[in-house]
Amino acid sequence: MRNKPLFVTGIGTDIGKTLISAILVQKITCDYWKPIQSGELENSDTMKVQRLVSNTTSVFHQESYRLTQPYSPHKSAELDGIEIDEKTIIAPKTNNQLLIEGAGGLMVPLNNHALVIDLIKQLNAEVILVSQNYLGSINHTLLSIEALKQRGIAIKGVIFNGEENTSTEDYITAYAQVKHLGRVPFMDTVDKESVKAAGGYIIFPSA
Repeated sequence: MRNKPLFVTGIGTDIGKTLISAILVQKITCDYWKPIQSGELENSDTMKVQRLVSNTTSVFHQESYRLTQPYSPHKSAELDGIEIDEKTIIAPKTNNQLLIEGAGGLMVPLNNHALVIDLIKQLNAEVILVSQNYLGSINHTLLSIEALKQRGIAIKGVIFNGEENTSTEDYITAYAQVKHLGRVPFMDTVDKESVKAAGGYIIFPSA
């Protein structure tokens, strides 16, 4: 049986989803797909990940929506004069493991009735949640995990990005009963070599 797609989402914006996605794509040589790109079309997240990955196996799939404005997808789409129809967002066909990068956090709206978390459910994906250690991050991380569990969405585990706080990390994973997939420390230089090396910080279970 083919593995479920992996969906990388975060507990908020600017958590490091794109960096973690690049590290995972390199580490497990999976395909990459960002369904919705809002703004930065000349330097999209797909392009950023592609520049950081050195393996020759991964395929980078075309976005379903390329929006010109750097806002939440529902607002960006409105400004572009369109409405996102989440039902038209269909995962690309591949025989490889597929990694999907979301836009913002779980409750980011795609239109007036669907959120990112609804898209995850629709795509039958398993979530990798990216967290950071800051004041309030326990609350944000546990709320995200609770929302996923309420919708019956499988959680592969949590990856922490940046500063270490073992007390926080241990509390989150123990309380929520989720796997700690590793912590990627702050990287002074982000390039192909450092991304490849950073894969060593992530423990990626096969099941």
